[in-house]
Amino acid sequence: MDVTADNNKLEQLDIMRIMEMIPHRYPMLLIDKIIDIVPGESCTGIKNVTINEPFFTGHFPQRPVMPGVMIVEAMAQTSAVLVMHTLGQVAEGKLVYFMSIEEARFRRPIGPGDQIHIKVARLQNRRNVWKFKGEAWVDGQLCAEASYAAMIVLDS
Repeated sequence: MDVTADNNKLEQLDIMRIMEMIPHRYPMLLIDKIIDIVPGESCTGIKNVTINEPFFTGHFPQRPVMPGVMIVEAMAQTSAVLVMHTLGQVAEGKLVYFMSIEEARFRRPIGPGDQIHIKVARLQNRRNVWKFKGEAWVDGQLCAEASYAAMIVLDS
């Protein structure tokens, strides 16, 4: 479902639309919906964290904490949706590979019951390389942030 408020800002993408746009699937699909997207600029994704996440069985059973690398992956997937939406159907389902992760900071643990608002913004792009700033927010608190670059593989 695509719900559009005006010509430039998309209000919402559901999980079915996200799965058309990026190739990730359970257990690696880490965003549940997109609540806003401005093509070529920014995007906000939602991740509902549940105790059923497979990584909680080992990280850590006594005090479940979402691994930082999974939080950064959720940021990257949100960014991938932004890229796919910006480039259109020719790019949908293509692979996007991390090239670098910089300035990652983890400020507060994220666990079961949390709803993460993943805010990403494009810093720059040249051809098939895109750079982003991502933030993970829970209940109005910044939990994690990172800058990262990714490359979309258009000929796959």
